[in-house]
Amino acid sequence: MIQSVVTTDSSKKELILKMAVLGIGGLSRETGCPIETIRYYEKIGILDAPLRTENGHRRYQAKDVKNLVFILHARSLGFSIEDIRELIGLVKVSTPCEDIRQITVRHLEKVKQRISDLTEMASILDKAAQECDGGQSPDCHIVDMLYETRSSTGPQK
Repeated sequence: MIQSVVTTDSSKKELILKMAVLGIGGLSRETGCPIETIRYYEKIGILDAPLRTENGHRRYQAKDVKNLVFILHARSLGFSIEDIRELIGLVKVSTPCEDIRQITVRHLEKVKQRISDLTEMASILDKAAQECDGGQSPDCHIVDMLYETRSSTGPQK
């Protein structure tokens, strides 16, 4: 959703737009986030739509940079878009930290499960690689292992 500044005082609108110092390219450079990702985050509503100039150019303020950094850091920690949406919603209403902690603990449990699954996969692959005798592909132990049912070789996703 695009937000617009509604004012009859053109000097006030100019002042607001001057405070919004970055265009989308500048925001991208400042944060390392691709332009298309910024547009996507705006489209799905986790990044507020910026102010716009009269010719439609986006103008981002310091708060927008801060919010995008929050989103990017949360994504780098593996939080889902829905988790981030929930976190942002909680931050906007100044909720107790316990609510935010619960989301973090829920995510941490998913991360720990993923680590466990990856450890099991690594063990299976390590074993298969060690048992490979370097022969020809029709008799390859690794190929045979891949043809086995998933339940006998590790986690199913």
